[in-house]
Amino acid sequence: MTAPHLSVLLDEVVAAIAPAPGRHVIDGTFGAGGYTRAFLAAGARVTAFDRDPTAARFAAGLGPDFTLVCAPFSTMAETLGDSSADGVALDLGVSSMQLDEAERGFSFLRDGPLDMRMGAEGPTAADLVNGGEAAELARIFWIYGEERQSRRIAAAIVRRRETAPFLRTTDLAEVIERALGGRRGARVHPATRAFQALRIAVNDELAELEAGLAAAERVLRPGGRLAVVTFHSLEDRIVKAFLAERSGRTPGGSRHAPEAPRGADPSFTLLSARSVAPAEAETAANPRSRSARLRAAERTLAPAWRAAA
Repeated sequence: MTAPHLSVLLDEVVAAIAPAPGRHVIDGTFGAGGYTRAFLAAGARVTAFDRDPTAARFAAGLGPDFTLVCAPFSTMAETLGDSSADGVALDLGVSSMQLDEAERGFSFLRDGPLDMRMGAEGPTAADLVNGGEAAELARIFWIYGEERQSRRIAAAIVRRRETAPFLRTTDLAEVIERALGGRRGARVHPATRAFQALRIAVNDELAELEAGLAAAERVLRPGGRLAVVTFHSLEDRIVKAFLAERSGRTPGGSRHAPEAPRGADPSFTLLSARSVAPAEAETAANPRSRSARLRAAERTLAPAWRAAA
């Protein structure tokens, strides 16, 4: 049975965004619409983005104050225009529905086609695994999955695909498990980090996040709120670096954000110096929320840094 979808850190995200009548909120990752419904219930007008075309099934009956845009959230500025919103919420990573649907190929716990695409276009995980050079696969596992045995996994994949291509999720998971010597009582499946890395690479998630943060900076009006929920350290580091720089808490640029133009004023004020984690009650009810972290900030009167540049 498919597990019910639970919006992670829902109360905390709503408090950070502060939706209200007359305010326009962007739900950058619509999914099953959990955040959107909460924003609408508070009286806000909501424009939601989702590049997964199957998300439209959850949009029925949400009323005239709701609009769904079937596109990546990085397009929000060009779609809606600068200074057009009072709040932007981003819930990153793969959704519970995508994990639970075997035909999407996101999870090694359910046998399905090795796909992993959030949208309907572009190369699949099978294309990447069957066509990528060993060095490229190792790089993906190392950078996007922080997998220490990245070269061993890549070598095992290349050896096996010489006899038969990888087409199914469980097939790939079994090869990775054997390459790493089995589970040996480990709580986390040996293929976890490799599957995460493939999903991030297939969907170009980190570049999409960087572009989405810059777009959110443009669409937010002064006093508008940005709330971002991350699920692993790669995402969180990008969000943390972006907000630290945009709030004037670092002296220069980073690999994830451009250096501030000389004399640029902070475009954000942090709502909390630290990230917010789920309470014990939430992690008990929804174990998938354990790694979630929320970072939030408020837009200042200063122009967007990229616009200032």
